[in-house]
Amino acid sequence: MKLVLLACLVAAVAAAPQLEQGSQPVEDRPVAIVYEERTDSGDGNFKYAFEADNGIAVDVSGTRGAEGQSNMEGTYRFTLPDGTVAEVRFFADENGYRAESPLNPTPHPLPAHAIEQIRIAEEQREQGITFE
Repeated sequence: MKLVLLACLVAAVAAAPQLEQGSQPVEDRPVAIVYEERTDSGDGNFKYAFEADNGIAVDVSGTRGAEGQSNMEGTYRFTLPDGTVAEVRFFADENGYRAESPLNPTPHPLPAHAIEQIRIAEEQREQGITFE
């Protein structure tokens, strides 16, 4: 019985929330909205924007798409833990969601041997060569 209680105590201590080294505790306070705008024409066109006192801001406009969907574009920004401001511009339409930001990862350039293999594969396709 003592072993079971000891195991439960160890499990409870191990499951307790822990801060990563160097991380800051989350600030738990109400956030005030310092600016807000909402417009909806009722025909699929809309615009909304808000800004909070903690640096979060959103500005979005929408129109009705050709397929009846809502096409949206806008920006949002927030403050990163190091104090820099992150901003993202986005588009959402019949082609999906696309985000543009310096924060987005960029792919590494293809090495020369990979480019050469792609060129060879294209030539083989043009010649009708296929591999099973």
